[in-house]
Formats: sequence, C-alpha cells, structure tokens
Amino acid sequence: MQHSDEQIRRDVEEELRYDPSLAEDDIAVSVRDGVVTLVGRVKSYLDKWHAERSASRVRGVRAIANDLDVRLPSTSTRPDTAIARAAADALEWNVALPKDRIKARVENGWVTLEGDVDWSFQKEAAERTVRSITGVKGVTSLITVRVRPTPSDVKKKITDALERGAEFDAERITVEVDGNKAILRGTVRSFAERRDAERAARNAPGITEVENRLVVDPSVPAVV
Repeated sequence: MQHSDEQIRRDVEEELRYDPSLAEDDIAVSVRDGVVTLVGRVKSYLDKWHAERSASRVRGVRAIANDLDVRLPSTSTRPDTAIARAAADALEWNVALPKDRIKARVENGWVTLEGDVDWSFQKEAAERTVRSITGVKGVTSLITVRVRPTPSDVKKKITDALERGAEFDAERITVEVDGNKAILRGTVRSFAERRDAERAARNAPGITEVENRLVVDPSVPAVV
C-alpha cells in the first residue's frame, strides 16, 4: 500500500515521540514525495543522529534531509581543547580501531576525523565513538579505507550477506563490482533497508566505495 506524505509525516512524528532521548527537543517534520525534512533544535549531536535514524525506520520514507540545529545547553558546552582530548582518549580506548592512525580536530564543537583504517566498519566505529561526547555539535569523517586487493568472489560475498539479512529480498538487489567499488541496483521497502544494504556491501573485503542506486518502493511485498 502506498503511503501518503501526510501519513508518513504523522508516522515520523510518532516515531520521534517514541524515542525518550528526544523528548526535550523541538523537531518539526515535513514530507514531500516521500522525502522527509527535519528542522528545529536538538540538545546534542547524538540527538540529531537519533532523530534521523528514527525517521529512517518509517515505512514510505525515501530519503531524509536532516536540517536540525544542535543547540547545546549551558551544562554541555565545553572548550574545543576538552572535546579534542576526550575524542583522542575515546579513539585510543576503542579496541576495534587501529592505534595511532585516526586523529580528531575540533573547531567550534565540530569534530573532524582524519586518518585511515583497514575496514569500513572501523570508519563507522570511529564516528560512533565521538558522536556521544559531551559538547560535540557535529562530526565530519575524512577517514579513508585502505585499498586492498578485491577477492574474486567478493560479489558472491556481498550477495550472501544480503541473503542472510532477514529484512532483504536479495532477488530484488543486484550487485556489480568494479575494482574496489560495489554498485547496488534494485528495490527495497524502506530507507532503512537501503542504508543497511549499503553497509553490508561496504563491509565486504576489498570494497572501499559503494554506489547505492537502490530505489525505495514501499509497495514491495515483505519477505516471507
């Protein structure tokens, strides 16, 4: 069943209300052709991220424009030096990350991560590590994934990973591998499925880039 923009808006608002961490935030939702725009103020960068994740779970959402403004309460405001020190410690303590290869720069509360890692999941882990640090207003990741030989069977590895995911119908997703880049085509039922399919491809050995051409079509039948 096709969801109207008005139904999607109501569902997104309900999903945001369902998240207790967003209770004190001021978020307005608008929807046009399945594209959700979030505007307003939140009290942390983590809340901004949570709001986007919550919206992505709603059926019918095709894309999200996250225009939320992070306005830190006075109790969360910290100097850049303190944020940078906390970020450096958090990155060092994360056992999933390579040692001494990721650096954090902080300017006006905005954290920029630089360096390189061996796997895409480590790039995500680095951003996740600094996302919840008090005082952070935003995160930009300039971390690169080291190019490594692409296994001959990487296309099958990606397809197998999609088939293992209960939320995917792998028959509706085609995978093409061009060097270290994976190209995804086909249809998925939600924006969240589109994002998760991309993550599955990005985590394949040798893949450093994913071109996500998946189309969100809420009318696609659920996997049974």
